[in-house]
Amino acid sequence: MKKLLLLGISCMFLLSGTSYSQKKKWKGQAPIKKVSTANKPVQKQYKGVFELSNGVYCSNKFVGARLNGVIADNDTLITALIMPENAPINASPWYAFKIWSKTPKPMYVRLTYMPGVRHRYYPKLSRDGKTWKRLDAKRFFKGKIAPGKNPGKLAYEVTMKLDLTKEPLWVAAQEVMTSAHAYAWSNKLAKLPFVTKKVIGKSREGRKIHGLKIGQANDKKLVMVISRQHPPEVTGYLCMLSFVETICSDLPIAKKFRKKYNTYLVPLVNPDGVDNGHWRHNMAGIDLNRDWQDTNQPETQIVQKYMNDIKAKNGGKFYFGVDFHSTQHDIYYTVDPKLKGNMPGLVPEMINAAAAEIKGYEPNIRPSMRSGSRYLTSARYFFWVHKAESLTFELGDHTPRSLIKKKGKFAAIKLMELMLKRK
Repeated sequence: MKKLLLLGISCMFLLSGTSYSQKKKWKGQAPIKKVSTANKPVQKQYKGVFELSNGVYCSNKFVGARLNGVIADNDTLITALIMPENAPINASPWYAFKIWSKTPKPMYVRLTYMPGVRHRYYPKLSRDGKTWKRLDAKRFFKGKIAPGKNPGKLAYEVTMKLDLTKEPLWVAAQEVMTSAHAYAWSNKLAKLPFVTKKVIGKSREGRKIHGLKIGQANDKKLVMVISRQHPPEVTGYLCMLSFVETICSDLPIAKKFRKKYNTYLVPLVNPDGVDNGHWRHNMAGIDLNRDWQDTNQPETQIVQKYMNDIKAKNGGKFYFGVDFHSTQHDIYYTVDPKLKGNMPGLVPEMINAAAAEIKGYEPNIRPSMRSGSRYLTSARYFFWVHKAESLTFELGDHTPRSLIKKKGKFAAIKLMELMLKRK
């Protein structure tokens, strides 16, 4: 049997932590309201290399970058402007750029945003764009703290101290993982004898959206997995990698599961937003996770058609659907326990069983879909249209990467165990 090469999170990330508990359970987003998903214009950023008066160079000339302006304040300080693709928008200010100097020297870099936006992502550094580490806390300085409800004590601006050389240093909100990474990873999966991959459509800018079938069953019992509707939400994507790699593994439970259930996967729903360094939206300026009812956008149309075609071909059922995301803390947004889908009780059982495998970890479960809710989001669509037990799997922005891998792995193992026990 061909072996899966784990491109995802096996050796790329040095970010780590030791505490798996959450001191305070964060409720997360407010109730979701319907918004228009009709097209809105976006402003593409100017791409180039910016030579500053103090001998420093900055560049956003790469896929996944976000740097909208930069100026040298003096010999030791530069200020960068980070703007979204359009507005109004969820405040998820993505930034990614390269910086270097003609001569080695320390430099302070201040990140600024438009009024009302708070800094969200702690800086990550890389010399090759592949291996990342967190900026030393002694080199990170918060500006004015935003007043009001502000669980993370977020600031309007932040400053970091960097040691510059002639070699470009990557600075980013999260690990820069573009469509090229997703395509390479899915190509590795597709080399396995029980995985098939195909193009199921194209994004607004013409990028390929891939669908993968994992399993050797008869398509009567189905699982659906999607990821990266929101470009900066890399931690959710990392968890998805671990989750899917576990289903594809040589574990006895995985081999047994693949004979009874087929898992369908769309690893990158919003390739345009990811590659253009967007904060939230696709190239039509829309939050795709609010378009599952009106389906005005090609990306949501493609995934819905993919699911409908799979189900119709052999009369199968989707028993579980999961969408991986990121927010300020780890949260599981679940269906109200009173509502019954194709396999009642599956999701809370899976969450608690997986959490029991991680010492000191207490899951933060937040039912968010109640009777009468419309299917504005993907998870609601999975449940209300396909009756799949559904989950929005949220990973914290700064959750230790080791914990992310464990959460994905144990969620997959417990899901497979529970589903195989059901009829």
